[in-house]
Amino acid sequence: MENQLEQLKLIRNNITRFMMMYEFALKELTTKIEILNDEFHVLHEYNPIEHIKSRIKSPESIMKKLQRKGYAQSLSDIKETVRDIAGLRITCSFTEDIYRVCEMLTNQADIRVIEVKDYIRNPKSNGYRSLHMIIQVPVFMSDRQEDVYVEVQIRTIAMDFWASLEHKIFYKYEGAVPEHLLKELKDAADSATALDYKMERLHHEVQSIKSVDKTDPEYELVQKLTDNNQLNIPEALMRLVNPSL
Repeated sequence: MENQLEQLKLIRNNITRFMMMYEFALKELTTKIEILNDEFHVLHEYNPIEHIKSRIKSPESIMKKLQRKGYAQSLSDIKETVRDIAGLRITCSFTEDIYRVCEMLTNQADIRVIEVKDYIRNPKSNGYRSLHMIIQVPVFMSDRQEDVYVEVQIRTIAMDFWASLEHKIFYKYEGAVPEHLLKELKDAADSATALDYKMERLHHEVQSIKSVDKTDPEYELVQKLTDNNQLNIPEALMRLVNPSL
């Protein structure tokens, strides 16, 4: 009996650590993306990311997926078979930001890109648009390093709104959605795409106007930098970085 209890405790601990591994991967990836977003804002005065949302599949959801894909023999098999246990959704303002974020992630030395599916340039037949990445993130446990799979979905706000609505409709009708609703969903997807293009064009126009309006003399620019409440840069430090100032 005691031996059986020890075995059960060992099983529980192994499963708990297995699930924690995905939680740690999401924390590490979220922090990395927030750093990249903050750096981009400092360099370009613009945030490409609106918000980030993460989720981890429950053990029940994992087993249901395994039943569809074939049973695994171990936790290692599960890790290789179900690569979307950890999921991160990044919502961007504009379509071009999606590829910008994808590039920033791809350029990270400790991230390995396994697969990219571009449903923006190649939308699904129902109108679904998004960029999907399967990446591996290193997680450092107390006794080992684990390279953990994370599914990353990158969308615009319009794409995310459409996908959320489509999911709710399919859930309500248990997959058997009436034909007229499917057509309206496809029309809505086309409208969302047109809206994305229009908003991106307006964004470019505003950015070009801002660049033309930057007529401040150099001394005013220096004054703005040294008087900035968020980052007060002493003039001596600025001259140290660039003696020509």
